[in-house]
Amino acid sequence: MTEPVTYAYAVLRDIEGLAAALDGVEGVAGAPVRLVRASPGSELAAAVSSVPAQDFRESALRRHLEDLDWLEAVARAHHTVIEALIAHTTVLPLRLATVYLDDRRVETMLRADAQQFSQAVGRLAGHLEWGVKIYVDRQPDVQVTDEAGAAATTEGLSPGRAYLRARRVQRHSRDESYRAARQAAEHVEAIGRDMAAGHARHRLQQGELATGAGENVVNDAYLLAHETAAEFRTRVLEAARGLPGVRIDVTGPWAPYSFAAPFGAESPAPDSAP
Repeated sequence: MTEPVTYAYAVLRDIEGLAAALDGVEGVAGAPVRLVRASPGSELAAAVSSVPAQDFRESALRRHLEDLDWLEAVARAHHTVIEALIAHTTVLPLRLATVYLDDRRVETMLRADAQQFSQAVGRLAGHLEWGVKIYVDRQPDVQVTDEAGAAATTEGLSPGRAYLRARRVQRHSRDESYRAARQAAEHVEAIGRDMAAGHARHRLQQGELATGAGENVVNDAYLLAHETAAEFRTRVLEAARGLPGVRIDVTGPWAPYSFAAPFGAESPAPDSAP
């Protein structure tokens, strides 16, 4: 039977009682979660599980990453473990499918990068991530209806001229909304500079990822201290007040995924591992 490999969820600050707090938490493939410590007495540990090697060898993992159902299940389990951890300690999340051959390799990783991990964990202590998305209302396509045609005739305009006028009005409205969105974005960034410990800009959400109504024009993350998060949220939402066609969503708190780089590069176990 093939030996399992070790799936790593996060590097974290080890605290008293943390191992007991993980009792009953199920990770990837329904596996229990445990802690691997850098060394006796170290403040650093990693949260890990044992997972089937056949699913996480290099070639198998490449196939699985194209299987959306499998990928979603792994992502949900990964996130469940991270959420359980951030309720108790400072967490440096690792990327999805960060895998080592065994626990000893995890210990080696923790010792090799101990200084960097300690600095990163110290920077994240007392902070969590908040998302800020700004949307511009979509403008409906202009159509020349019978009613519009009748109105155009009353005003002495041909249907063609009425259509062009309607397009100009639509374009003006859209341009106004984009200008308002830029104003809101500048205001939010100023709030972030004043209150946040970090700011990350993400790719705009499009297609199936665009869960909010309207066009996503800003998709950012901010690293906030616990005690300032409520004020930040209130100030950011106020940034859209009075701006036509603009909506701001604030989500969180989340584990600081956006501020964990460059740690946790994907490391599938090689097919020819000893």
